[in-house]
Amino acid sequence: MGKNLFRWTILIVLFLWALPSWSALDGERLYRNHCMVCHGEEGGGGVGVPLAMPSFLNNVDDDFLFKTIRHGRPGRVMPTFEYLSDAQVNALVSYIRSWSDQPAPRFSLEPIKGNAEVGKKLFAERCEVCHGETGEGGKGTGVTMSRPRDLPIIAPALNNEGFLAAASDELIRHTLRKGRKGTPMVSFLEAGLNDQQIDDIVSYVRSFEQTAERKPVLEAESASLIVESPYSFEETVENVRQTITGKNFRLIREQYMDTGYVPEGQENKKQLILYFCNFNFLNSALTIDPRVGIFLPCRITIVEQDGIVQVMAINPMRLSRIFNNVELNEACHEMRDVYTEILEDATL
Repeated sequence: MGKNLFRWTILIVLFLWALPSWSALDGERLYRNHCMVCHGEEGGGGVGVPLAMPSFLNNVDDDFLFKTIRHGRPGRVMPTFEYLSDAQVNALVSYIRSWSDQPAPRFSLEPIKGNAEVGKKLFAERCEVCHGETGEGGKGTGVTMSRPRDLPIIAPALNNEGFLAAASDELIRHTLRKGRKGTPMVSFLEAGLNDQQIDDIVSYVRSFEQTAERKPVLEAESASLIVESPYSFEETVENVRQTITGKNFRLIREQYMDTGYVPEGQENKKQLILYFCNFNFLNSALTIDPRVGIFLPCRITIVEQDGIVQVMAINPMRLSRIFNNVELNEACHEMRDVYTEILEDATL
């Protein structure tokens, strides 16, 4: 019996070994659900960086990928995935790693000793033009409209707490030494710096931990703004039209809420959406983050139900939280004020 049990154990182990990696399969599903919309179906990039780019994937370790997924980049485009379990994050890392035919590099977690003061001067000379004066990173997202067209990606924020938590000193040093082929990031060794100077820059970047602050991301009590109108449905619609044009917005079109969902002519005439736009605002918002286009042009909905007329709009202050882009804060505040004024003025 002992021998038979041993044989069966061996057969089961061999069978399980021959099965596809469940971690990889789970990782693909998780990637498609959580990452693909920004990083592309095959990791080619978009709003997010191109993860499958060899000069990136072959030069970062799995610890960096894990911590980047876990901590994100607060205030930038990369959100925090704190709700995923460690096993799920590891599955994602395994799936992303499968795009490379090379083993993951390994980097020491030991701090690098350099002269941060010297590194600060070198940073100003060599790094500031892309990463910003204080390491705040490039402006915009990875989408072409929101970045200079000659840049394939936006320079990351080096003073970001998420980056500093994910990147070891040796990984930063390795990046400075090797560069990122296919991006503006050059090899600093080839650019003329020596190892000591590179270590000095690493020490300066690490010093950002002492000054890095969590970027504020907007919070909102509600995803929508709703007010009740004391006027009839028709009077409220006309009030909203006049208020929109009075705020220097152009009324683009009007559409019943259920248009396209019911046969033409059977739409509910007491549910109307008014679309409007200020093109200067639209262009500036799209430049900050093209994903705002999902919510543009601006729209206000007027609905009458059971004799009660309500005027409603989305709350733009939710956008910064959804997109994790602190640069949207000012635009979100501005648009929320506009919506609030229109809703209040139309229902006074």
